[in-house]
Amino acid sequence: MSEHRQEYEAPLEAWRSAIARARAHSPYLCNALDRQPELEALLADGDARSALTFAAAAGDGVAETGSALRREKQALATTLAIGDLAGAFPVGFVMQQLSDFADRALDRAIGSVINKRVPDAEPKGFIGIALGKHGAGELNYSSDIDPILLYDPDTLPRRDRDEPGEAAQRYARGIVQTLSDATAEGYVFRVDLRLRPASEVSPLAISLNAALSHYESSALSWERAAFIRARAAAGDIAAGESFLSAINPFVWRRSLDFGAIEEISRLTARIRETYQGPLTPSPDYNVKQGRGGIREVEFFAQTHQLIRGGRDESLRSRSTRGALDSLAAAEVITPEDAAMMGESYDRLRIIEHRLQMVHDHQTHSLPGGDALDNVAQLGGYSGGQALLDDLTDITNQVAARFDRLIDVEPGNSSAAPTGGALRNDIAQLGFDDPDALARRVASWTDGHIRSLKSGAAIAAFDAISPALLEALASAPDPQRAILRWENFLERASSAINLFRLLEARPGLFDRLIRILTLADPLADDLCDRPDLFDALVDQSALDLPSDVAAIAAEIGRDDMRADYEFTLDRIRIVTGEKRFALGVQLIENIHDPLDVAAGLARVAEAALCKAALAAAEEFAVKHGRIPGSELSIVGLGRLGGGRLTHMSDLDIVYIFSGRQDAESDGERPLGASLYYNRLAQRISAAVSVPTAQGALYEVDTRLRPQGAQGPLAVSIESFAKYQREDAWTWEHMALTRARVLTGSPAICSGIESVFADVLAVERDETKLREDVLAMRQQMADHKKPNGPLDAKLLRGALVDLEFLIHYLQLKERAALIPDLGLAVRELVRLDLLPDALIAAHDMMTRLLVAGRLLAPGQQQVSPSAAAQLAQLCGCRDPNDLSRVFTAARHDVADSWHRIFGIELEIDP
Repeated sequence: MSEHRQEYEAPLEAWRSAIARARAHSPYLCNALDRQPELEALLADGDARSALTFAAAAGDGVAETGSALRREKQALATTLAIGDLAGAFPVGFVMQQLSDFADRALDRAIGSVINKRVPDAEPKGFIGIALGKHGAGELNYSSDIDPILLYDPDTLPRRDRDEPGEAAQRYARGIVQTLSDATAEGYVFRVDLRLRPASEVSPLAISLNAALSHYESSALSWERAAFIRARAAAGDIAAGESFLSAINPFVWRRSLDFGAIEEISRLTARIRETYQGPLTPSPDYNVKQGRGGIREVEFFAQTHQLIRGGRDESLRSRSTRGALDSLAAAEVITPEDAAMMGESYDRLRIIEHRLQMVHDHQTHSLPGGDALDNVAQLGGYSGGQALLDDLTDITNQVAARFDRLIDVEPGNSSAAPTGGALRNDIAQLGFDDPDALARRVASWTDGHIRSLKSGAAIAAFDAISPALLEALASAPDPQRAILRWENFLERASSAINLFRLLEARPGLFDRLIRILTLADPLADDLCDRPDLFDALVDQSALDLPSDVAAIAAEIGRDDMRADYEFTLDRIRIVTGEKRFALGVQLIENIHDPLDVAAGLARVAEAALCKAALAAAEEFAVKHGRIPGSELSIVGLGRLGGGRLTHMSDLDIVYIFSGRQDAESDGERPLGASLYYNRLAQRISAAVSVPTAQGALYEVDTRLRPQGAQGPLAVSIESFAKYQREDAWTWEHMALTRARVLTGSPAICSGIESVFADVLAVERDETKLREDVLAMRQQMADHKKPNGPLDAKLLRGALVDLEFLIHYLQLKERAALIPDLGLAVRELVRLDLLPDALIAAHDMMTRLLVAGRLLAPGQQQVSPSAAAQLAQLCGCRDPNDLSRVFTAARHDVADSWHRIFGIELEIDP
């Protein structure tokens, strides 16, 4: 370290002043010092060399990679901060140290996740390319890292049965988790993978061939700018350097066409156009994005590099100061400009670091009031005004040079739009406060929204903006529509294909706005998967789904392979599309909510069947099968009854046939009970665990014999014995809605005969009545209604009706039909219930099914959603809905009084 010795030197009082300021003005550093007293002692003695050595060894002996890296990160961050505040460490040294640690952290994370899968393997064929400030060796104090993760399918370490692409995605997810997850020890680095090729649609890790193809054919100008600072930083460094060499012609073109130069100029001008904060240093001024800020220095250098670096290799420096110096040496800019911009860059970065040291937040904006004084005093200023004066001097000089850059190539600059036309368009559409909304709309493409990062996404969005504004203006509640649209943009990882679809089919705008404003759950789904909207182009998507077998066949069509994870993703893709389409059918009132509920149940049943089949085949690879035996899935609750809502769990029970002492015939044989319990766990996970395509259903197996204390899967004989000898009345009530979903005709028949035998038992009417009433009271005590539209839990609502139906089913041993709608009709036919309860059941079921989308919280419902909910329930308006719902509950209460002799209190 002798070559850096002068960088470590500062008076002892400077080190101690730095510690005092850190303790007084930085809660983050104060806590870090408290947790590392040995390190604080070294810093208080001005022993920078030992402090850096201490930091480098902070994670030694810690087996878990993430924990070791978190300890090293905290020690290094503390050391660099105090050294920086003491004036011992120049900002360039601090940035380089942080960047070097990021290289080590990324490299260790790559090695760790690979070794978990393939012990002792070298990270051959997996590459971490550092971009941005990381690639330049200029990471800030609380920076994200923006790597691109690449892999070579031919050399990537993986298990024999792993496909290269799937192994690479598993590694990428593990790397992000290792570095980004916040634990009690903090985090290492937030990892942002959005700079990867075609991030809107691509996996987290990209194959080398796919990346090369992208950069050779379809990359954008901003991606060229990003690769100015690219560096092979971790993993297979040699392969990374070969890749960067291969794309060198993409980054450094010997000649630029007019369109490329214009795009560079447009990107440069956009820096100013999109910034909405204060123009001069003051509270809320952004030292990165503001006029005269960090980004303007970086773009000043990079724009000149892009235009001339293809012909002059001396201009290809990764660092900002190095680039400025090389541009001055080549006489592209004056030495005075290079010196001023370079010194300003360092001063801006120092101020940025002070902002971030307070709470270790990735912030670039100046606070106000006492918080500004606090930041200033941490940095050694007398107060906030002194900091503002210094920053004003810096930014004025930078802004003056950047002003000239916008016309860097005479005749080829793009004039920035004034925004006046947008404001006028908005005013003509009748929006309140057109000026404020114009600024709001302009901010959507200022670069802070992930789905509007790329030039292609912005271009596609610009094409639909006029039609979008018209649709927003026509919404029943335009302000809510704008808010929900913004929420969609901010949450969606990619929306470029949706923008292009809307450009091609502008008639879909109104449907999109209704989805976003009427049904929060559907809007959430669309945020997670904007491609769900694509299916709505086909008019058949608005048809009810066909039978279970046809849905299962559709899941199994199109590129199905004998690959478990692919199959699970495929199940989620098709199921998600159909559930989304059913939701649209519902809110558009295309089909009766009762029919939509039945469609949802068929989709869930098909997904469950396919997941069970895939899990069984995967399980059999190691454990074989049990001859003469099989596992069946029984649906209960709403799944058994064949009518789900969009929020329904799947209530299921696993039952297997054959001898319990049998054993499987695979490489790792298991006894029958253990075999089927593990297989049941695998099936539940196949349905409930999120994959790359998201989550599917929550699975509830608590209705199995002995509940959560019992085994997950039981034999037919054990199930029958439990139901006959040990089951409670409520378990027999649940059995009235049981339906066998999977299995051969033989096992289905065997299980159904158990249901029939148990439900045919003659019961003590007094005990049955007491059990039913006690159970309903217990439920009422522990589950409170969620509002005036709770069609399930309010007294007189569906739960009370279901208890009536189940009581009569068990008492009379009649109408034993899992579908409650058919059961209530049969009980009416038998003169056990009045006709009014048919309408009451259907009305309240419609309210439940539609309410799960239009009023998911059942507390506050927008006026437009309330009106649509009323219409779906066959009512004129929300007031009529309330009246009809109350009348239906009174009908149920009348039957309770007649059958149980109990008055239910029905609130109006």
